Amino acid sequence: MMSTMTPDAPSKKPSTKGQLRPLANRRPELYDEDEYTSADYERMLDLYNGTLASIEEGEIVKSKVLEIRDNLVVLDIGFKSEGTIPLEEFKDMPELKAGDEVEVLLEHLEDAEGSVVLSKKKADFMRVWERIRVAYESDQPVEGTLMKKIKGGVVVDLMGVDAFLPGSQIALRRVPNIDELLGQTYAFKIIKLNKRRRNIVVSRRVILENERAGKREKLMKELQKDQVRKGVVKNITDFGAFIDLGGVDGLLHITDMSWGRIQHPSEMVQIGLELEIKVLDIDWERERISLGLKQLQAYPWKDVAAKYPVGTRVSGKVVSITNYGAFIELEPGIEGLVHISEMSWTRNVRHPSKLVSIGEAIDAVVLKVDPNEEKISLGMKQTEQDPWMVLPVKYPVGTRLEGKVRNLTSFGAFVEIEPGIDGLIHISDMSWTKRVQHPSEVVKKGDSVAVVILNIDGDNKRISLGLKQAEEDPWLRIGETYPVNLELAGSVVRLMDKGVVVDIGNDIEGFVPLSMLNITGAQVESPAELAWEKMAVGLRVMEVDPIHRRIVLAVTHIPEGQERPAEPSKVHTEEEMEAVIPADLSVIDDEE
Repeated sequence: MMSTMTPDAPSKKPSTKGQLRPLANRRPELYDEDEYTSADYERMLDLYNGTLASIEEGEIVKSKVLEIRDNLVVLDIGFKSEGTIPLEEFKDMPELKAGDEVEVLLEHLEDAEGSVVLSKKKADFMRVWERIRVAYESDQPVEGTLMKKIKGGVVVDLMGVDAFLPGSQIALRRVPNIDELLGQTYAFKIIKLNKRRRNIVVSRRVILENERAGKREKLMKELQKDQVRKGVVKNITDFGAFIDLGGVDGLLHITDMSWGRIQHPSEMVQIGLELEIKVLDIDWERERISLGLKQLQAYPWKDVAAKYPVGTRVSGKVVSITNYGAFIELEPGIEGLVHISEMSWTRNVRHPSKLVSIGEAIDAVVLKVDPNEEKISLGMKQTEQDPWMVLPVKYPVGTRLEGKVRNLTSFGAFVEIEPGIDGLIHISDMSWTKRVQHPSEVVKKGDSVAVVILNIDGDNKRISLGLKQAEEDPWLRIGETYPVNLELAGSVVRLMDKGVVVDIGNDIEGFVPLSMLNITGAQVESPAELAWEKMAVGLRVMEVDPIHRRIVLAVTHIPEGQERPAEPSKVHTEEEMEAVIPADLSVIDDEE
């Protein structure tokens, strides 16, 4: 207020809130007429009213810095009234000094103490809000900086005002790690504005979609199949990489990255890498563009037959193992298969992993080349001499040697004669005198046995061994040991349809015809009517035939006290025994 009132002037009434009291409302008689003439008063009044006529509460006005104190800035808004603003509101003006002009908000012309209430912070906010409102109404993008992550999205600094960026509006695709974007500045579109709540919602996705639409329209005119273009790796997945072609993404599938085998796309590309790629296919309806990198490289299978002729010895690295073999990389893009059957001459390989492992370097021989099917057959065992070719010379028929029983089957036992090479002892070659029904009756797995080479079939990779042939044939002297009419004891081991087989000891079996089984002389049709397995009997030697390897016996008596089993013993037929024992060992045919 101007100090033109005399000391004895009556007190003025309080000013109306929102405006200054103009001098025209004051009574001229209160002023010293010797000091002011009527013309001076009118001139002063016009000047004063012209200064204050446009100033109202809630407006932004220009002010002049009068003084900077410890924590306050004293300002003059132009009518000799002073106001103050906390110094902290001038953080964005570190070089503020007396005489500078600053825009502030006139909140109140007079507070309870009659002082003008000003605010720079609110003036700044109103200026920013006005710019935001104009951008919103004119649909113009604004720049903002991602500040911090909150629930559902990110806080964006929009010209000093906080705005909310929903997570779905950050980018065209889901962002795996929002923290990597914090501190970055982007263009945003304001999609919601509420001044009363000071609520601002922005979107970056709308901007990107508009940009993509424009670039997509341009690319649709330029992009063609088989075209070679530059692109930047935008994202990497397990199945490939997305390449930015200039606003539109294309997929570079892992199978189109290299002619060779790769485990993950990151072996070939990295995010941000610029590379040349070839357009393989375009589907604008589904918005899919297929790209290729290996298609810009030479086709490795061209002239492969000349490069790897059959019989060539090659080296490679194991890149894959399956149940049926191992794939060997000869060079990037060229792989050959070593089938499980071509891995070892001697070992029965159950799975390729028993012989090779991923990454192992091996030598092999080219067995077959098919460029059309992009296939090369390799052999590992062909790098070594076939041991079966020298076995007949190394082990002539009749050679006696020792080996370990590796496996038992229903028809014989496999014996290892040297590492990886097994021979078979057939069940018929296990005993001179005993009819063996299962190899476990004679040998066990892990036993060390003496055998004789009976035959070697190199073509079919088979060796026949004899266990009984390693011993002297007892039938040469069996007539002396078991003369005719010799009385002895035995037990029934099998019932045949024409008699019974009995064990007389020393692994020797004899045969009792049906006619010599019944000591009463009565006629019987089946041995099961009179005998059972493990039945003890008294016997007499009736005939010894070393040539046909048989002993014919007759039952002389049946010891008392034996209990017949509830279930009758099974009677074997000649056909059943022929399936196990060769015919030349049978004694049944001769009894007819």
